[in-house]
Amino acid sequence: MRSLFLTILAGLCAGTAAGQTAPAAIYTDPPMDSAHPATMTVLHIPTHGVQINGIVYQPSGAGPHPTLVICHGLPGNEKNLDLAQAVRRAGWNAVTFNYRGSWGSPGAFRFAQNVEDADAVLAYLRDAENAKRLGVDTHRIAIAGHSMGGWVTVNVASHDHGLIGAILISAADMAKLSEMPREKVIALMADNREALAGVTAESMADDARGLGAPFRFESAAAGLAQTPLLVLTSDDGLAPAADALVKAIQAQGGKKVTSTHMATDHGYADHRIALEGTVLNWLAGLR
Repeated sequence: MRSLFLTILAGLCAGTAAGQTAPAAIYTDPPMDSAHPATMTVLHIPTHGVQINGIVYQPSGAGPHPTLVICHGLPGNEKNLDLAQAVRRAGWNAVTFNYRGSWGSPGAFRFAQNVEDADAVLAYLRDAENAKRLGVDTHRIAIAGHSMGGWVTVNVASHDHGLIGAILISAADMAKLSEMPREKVIALMADNREALAGVTAESMADDARGLGAPFRFESAAAGLAQTPLLVLTSDDGLAPAADALVKAIQAQGGKKVTSTHMATDHGYADHRIALEGTVLNWLAGLR
């Protein structure tokens, strides 16, 4: 049974993977580099007076390496860590992090802060000292997001034109919750607030309903027109919003959008290899 979150949001929002070949990086471990082995580094990323937690999965080799930042959804039970590992095997750094007030990061959770925190992660990776320490090629950073993380990705990539690309995985336009009656949003948030600090279902509902037009997908279309974009959708009911965003970007002259639909659920539960293969094939084509 899909969650109340998907049922309600899909009602507001009211290419395939078949035939694609998964890259060898999904199935094959890379050669060991004893001088520069693959590793994992814990991150403490400053943002608005606190330090949120994160991890960088670093590939073998001297680097610097291209880097993909992965933004999780609401509340973040699915963090796509298998995708992070596949990206690392393909020779990329993969960075995951937790927004303020989520999964042990300090502070209180707020929707608009998630965008600020993703911006802070990118600034941290671009810092010369951090980039050298972590082996980050600051000229080759991309961002990806699943569900609410896709909404974060849309809003970040629309103003950060230093990114080489952005990936939306069943992106949920959180700002459309402003169209929903408050009681229904409260019920929605009550089912999606585990591991979030400083919130109640009521505070989350009011926060989400206050996002408004500046945070909607359509408001980001012009800013995304020149950004290479991979848009992945599934049978979770959220595809119409993503499809509308693609059309809006194209209406702004955008010609760098690749769309793929997979016949699976919101978590891509039986399409994880297809998801990883599609992402890695697309990343390999970025320049």
